[in-house]
Amino acid sequence: MSTTPVPVPTPIPGPISTSVPTPTLRREHDLLGERDVPADVYWGIHSLRATENFPITGIPISVYPQLIDALAAVKEAAARANEELGLLPKAKADAITGACREIRSGHLHDQFVVDVIQGGAGTSTNMNANEVVANRALELLGHPKGAYEHLHPNEDVNLSQSTNDVYPTAVKVATVSAVHGLLRAMAVVQDAFAAKALEFRDVLKMGRTQLQDAVPMTLGQEFSAYAVMIDEDRARLAEAVELIHEINLGATAIGTGLNAPAGYAETARRHLAEITGMPLVTAANLVEATQDCGAFVHLSGVLKRIAVKLSKSCNDLRLLSSGPRAGLNEINLPPVQAGSSIMPGKVNPVIPEVVNQVAFEVIGNDITITMAAEAGQLQLNAFEPIILHSLAKSITSLRAACLTLAERCVTGITANTEVLRASVETSIGLVTALNPHIGYTAATEIAQEALSTGRGVAELVLERGLLPAERLAELLTPERVAGTA
Repeated sequence: MSTTPVPVPTPIPGPISTSVPTPTLRREHDLLGERDVPADVYWGIHSLRATENFPITGIPISVYPQLIDALAAVKEAAARANEELGLLPKAKADAITGACREIRSGHLHDQFVVDVIQGGAGTSTNMNANEVVANRALELLGHPKGAYEHLHPNEDVNLSQSTNDVYPTAVKVATVSAVHGLLRAMAVVQDAFAAKALEFRDVLKMGRTQLQDAVPMTLGQEFSAYAVMIDEDRARLAEAVELIHEINLGATAIGTGLNAPAGYAETARRHLAEITGMPLVTAANLVEATQDCGAFVHLSGVLKRIAVKLSKSCNDLRLLSSGPRAGLNEINLPPVQAGSSIMPGKVNPVIPEVVNQVAFEVIGNDITITMAAEAGQLQLNAFEPIILHSLAKSITSLRAACLTLAERCVTGITANTEVLRASVETSIGLVTALNPHIGYTAATEIAQEALSTGRGVAELVLERGLLPAERLAELLTPERVAGTA
């Protein structure tokens, strides 16, 4: 979901440069002591320690731009709420707002450097955001980075907040935005399958159960089922994301609202809703909301459902296109790359295969999210960073998989109509469709002879005079076979 457009304040120029060399380091301090930080970066000592403490994945939080935008939106909402409630001077609030709007416009994302997997329940992510916002706000006020006596990361940017309400709120805002992108991508692949269903509506083929011939159907019906499955999952995902609109901003440390002024939770929520354009609501019980990750578990379960069903459809595409000589060879997937370094001319179903692998990842991510949600203790879940990382991977990969499947595979599928027609005419499954018209006994005899001789059912029916050719052709029209006649 896009955010409401807002003007970015004109930066206040810093001091006029002189011939004095710019220092390469600046010194900052925290409760553990002092450290030198590169003078040109916007992050500070807390971010520095986090990068040293958590060299886990090598993936910084900036890989998820929706999260960075969401953090900036939360910080802007908090600044506006604190100004409205008389806790933050207008000049500081304006500077923080200006910095946050620049971040939400795509600037300074590279300054969010802490690893996506981190201890501390997201504290390092919140500190990273506080420092980047503070240092850019200092520049907007005409001060150098690190001059925290004029505007402080914790005392001003983090005023009336805790990691324990900032981080979950930002994760939810980012997740809502990402899910809307996934919903749009699912609509693309659904439309692609639906278009093929229409194109193949008159193409007869044999349906199968347990990989054995069953009864005739149309290829259009087969592709229509894939479109409907995706449509159903879009509806479930739209329902699940509604739960993610409930936030705990204003809860501070454990849900009691300690160190936040009266009215802050509602004021901050109102500003955040205006900034993001999302219908956010404050949880009825902030103590519960600060420790409960149930909404993430539910959403992940829906993502797993999408992955499973999408993967099943891709299994079918691989099977239906198998061959081209020694497989089913009922459809052709568009060739997108050479399939082998040793077998000339071989083309593989690489697009369905990559979607299968995305599904495997999403299913594994669901296990991770489940375990992380269960591992929360007492008033806080310390494992939301891995929940964020797993959810974001699932949503991002599924979105890309849907678009890739639609654009690089489904839209280019063609039908081998002669192969499909022949499978209907030679399959003993055809006798099921003819059973009401020739009788069970005759149908059984036809099936047995077809199996033993390899001859076609239609051929044997005509040979025995069980039906006239015109009537047989009528019974085998796509409309009648598909149940639409």
